[in-house]
Amino acid sequence: MLIKTYGAAVQGIDAIIVTIEVASDKGVSFSLVGMADTAVRESHERVVSAMTQCGFSWPRRRIVVNLSPADVRKEGAAYDLPIAIGILAATEQIRCSHPLESYMIMGELSLDGSVLPIRGALPMAIKARELGFKGMIVPKANVSEAAVVNNLDVYGVSSLSEVIDFFTGKSSLAPTVVNTRQEFTRSSGIFDCDFSEVKGQKPVKRAFEVACAGGHNILLVGPPGSGKSMMAKRLPTILPPLTLSEALETTKIHSVAGRLKSGSRLMTSRPYRSPHHTISPVALVGGGSNPVPGEISLAHNGVLFMDEFPEFSRQVLEVMRQPLEDRHITISRAKYTIDYPTGFMLVASMNPCPCGYYNHPTKECTCSPGAVQKYLNRISGPLLDRIDLQVEIFPVPFDSLIDKNPAETSADIRDRVIRARLLQDHRFSLERHIHCNAQMTHRLLSVHTTLDGECTRLLRDTMTRLDMSARAYDRILKVARTIADLDYATREHFDPTDTKSISEAASSPILSDHLYEALAYRSLDRGSWGKTSGL
Repeated sequence: MLIKTYGAAVQGIDAIIVTIEVASDKGVSFSLVGMADTAVRESHERVVSAMTQCGFSWPRRRIVVNLSPADVRKEGAAYDLPIAIGILAATEQIRCSHPLESYMIMGELSLDGSVLPIRGALPMAIKARELGFKGMIVPKANVSEAAVVNNLDVYGVSSLSEVIDFFTGKSSLAPTVVNTRQEFTRSSGIFDCDFSEVKGQKPVKRAFEVACAGGHNILLVGPPGSGKSMMAKRLPTILPPLTLSEALETTKIHSVAGRLKSGSRLMTSRPYRSPHHTISPVALVGGGSNPVPGEISLAHNGVLFMDEFPEFSRQVLEVMRQPLEDRHITISRAKYTIDYPTGFMLVASMNPCPCGYYNHPTKECTCSPGAVQKYLNRISGPLLDRIDLQVEIFPVPFDSLIDKNPAETSADIRDRVIRARLLQDHRFSLERHIHCNAQMTHRLLSVHTTLDGECTRLLRDTMTRLDMSARAYDRILKVARTIADLDYATREHFDPTDTKSISEAASSPILSDHLYEALAYRSLDRGSWGKTSGL
């Protein structure tokens, strides 16, 4: 007898349908085919024990299990549950009152018959809905995650017996219902820190505001204890809120990586990842023998904070160059090729020198001659060019630390950032993959960043004197465009609810003041870096 059950395999952050074909015939043997890895092939022992604990016996028959399509690699133990149901139905130990072909079934079996959590439940549920399945059966620990998908009955189970009783009609299961939009609205915008807790540092706060308004990468250079890490942790509090589509995409990535907590639903806050400087290239970009997303993909739609930037290995730093530009990474190995999204905002921090006190207002640097430049050279020029804002940060004076006056809150800064993003949403409304100024292509740059004669002369003189690259030129224009957007979007006559007002502000020109500020954020391009003199 031939029975088919249905599951899914994750490729990248998406899922493909897997048909589990179980054939029962005369003889005594068991075969599992279909490009299965070790964990899948070991399902035999888990399924035998789980069936026995549920009161069934392993059939004295010839059992062949095929995982189709046979040319796609199957990984993990999530196929235990559909294999067990398929074997029981193929050997006529159970008679199903619910059609197996209407349900996608995924779950790992324990030896006692309980169902354990799996990875990638959300992309599997999305695929089940796309293919018209009536429902999906997943472990109870994954049911909230999968139930985010509307128009699909998602059932959470804790044991093999529950699944058997459901299909045989002995008992019923209640589908889990999650109001996705209500859940998204209720949970978004909740943070446990705020920029009002940061004393002083107004120029750096302004740089963060510009970075968030345009989605720009930023590098902080300053001595230990000046507040680099503290401010970076508060960056998500001033970023625009996730859209529903971004939240679903972000949740998919963390689901595939197995990073969602049990009972988690939709991720409503932008991710913040802070890997240690000892991280390997594979852990950063993803891949491995069983490929999973790396830190740059886990930070997609959010922030990747790299503290002690020059302490990361050269190979780790250089491997980020292409993902920073393309916003996705293709990992090609002998057995697979996978594409992961990497649309993150890079926030890096570093000391100005090995001892940390170069250009400190009160402490003397003890580094040898040339050590400062050698320390900076650990970051290659091409990578540095990809960082739009390079900002020096100095220790907070004592008077600022004891100042009791309330500082500006994250909500105030976030409101200005959102206003600036309204202009960019309008500007790029016809562009499919462009959402902010930092993502502008060279074609869009030439359209939206035209300069008058004064601005052109200023930019030409500065770039010639500091010998800046063509990539630095593009970055300066993008930052200047963002500063202009912040300026126009926060003027008194601007109405964020009026389309005409948004359109006029979005097409407003870049002024010399905007360009001056953008040039001031290229600290490490200056030949006199480390000194307090201006451009």
